[in-house]
Parts: sequence; structure tokens; C-alpha cells
Amino acid sequence: MTIQRCGWCSDDPLYIAYHDEEWGKPEYDEARLFEMLCLEGQQAGLSWITVLKKREHYRAHFFQHPVAKIAELTDDQLEHKLSDTGLIRHLGKLKAIRDNAIAWQQLKQDVDDVSAWLWAFVSHDVLNNDVINYREAPAQTEISQTLSKTLKKRGFKFVGPTTCYAFMQAVGMVNDHENHCPFK
Repeated sequence: MTIQRCGWCSDDPLYIAYHDEEWGKPEYDEARLFEMLCLEGQQAGLSWITVLKKREHYRAHFFQHPVAKIAELTDDQLEHKLSDTGLIRHLGKLKAIRDNAIAWQQLKQDVDDVSAWLWAFVSHDVLNNDVINYREAPAQTEISQTLSKTLKKRGFKFVGPTTCYAFMQAVGMVNDHENHCPFK
């Protein structure tokens, strides 16, 4: 019996596991939220599968370390990371991870619970959308625009409204699984 998943999910086992086990499931862990916000920014101009295939390299270089350590990376250290083909070799995107770590630390000082702060954008409840075909799901919403503007004011990079909406989908703030999908 074949499972009819969301139309964007290919038959790649990595994509299937991501769709079935992660995408759209509410996430509250601050480290995971930080990782997903940064990874969504790495996707800009690329397909998500490209980022997903490189995620373990990103974890080794960045997300297996505390945010404070990421914030301390120098430009020289980031430039050195450009030699790893397991990363997206775009210096601006790599610097954004460091800059986002700095911004995250500042946000943490201001709000204490970053997870609750992020979830407040959706009133601490999953927004369940009626999605017949993934192509009909919005690329951004008023909420993602507000989140984007707020994050940018706080120093975050690569967090445009489309990236923020993809982040919200990924961490389950928004449920955009297609109506027929058993993971809805």
C-alpha cells in the first residue's frame, strides 16, 4: 500500500523521513528552532532537498555546538568552512548563521524563553490550513511578514517573509500538510 504524502515530497528516503517525522510537527526546543531558522535561510534560492542533504555537515560545523560558540566564529573561520563541499559555499549565508547566533543570544537576554516568544506569533497554537494542493499554500503570510520584520530589527539575517513562512511550516507553527496526507 502506497502512502499518499504531500505533493512536494519526492521518493527520496531522506525527504520521506523529513516529511513523515519532522515537517509540520510542533517544535519547542530552542536549539532545534535556531537550527531550523538558520537552515531555512541557507535554502534561499535553492531546493530544500539540497539543504537537507547537507544538514549533517551543518550540524558538525555549527548546530552540534552551543549558540554562544557559533556566535564566536571569526570571519576567517567562516571563510575556511567554504572549502567543505558538504556546506553551501556562500560566505554571506555562513556569516548569517554566526550573526543569527549573536542575535539569538541578545534575544534570549531580552525575552528569556525564545521558543515561547516565537510561538507567540501564532498565539501559541498551530495554524491549521486547508491545503488541497501544496502549490496553493502561501509562500508568505502577514504573520511571516511580521516575524521577518521583527527578526531583522533584532539583527537576524536571511529571514525574509518567505523564509520565515517555510520556518513556520517546518517547526509546526503552521500545518500545511495537504488534506489527503496522513500526516495532516
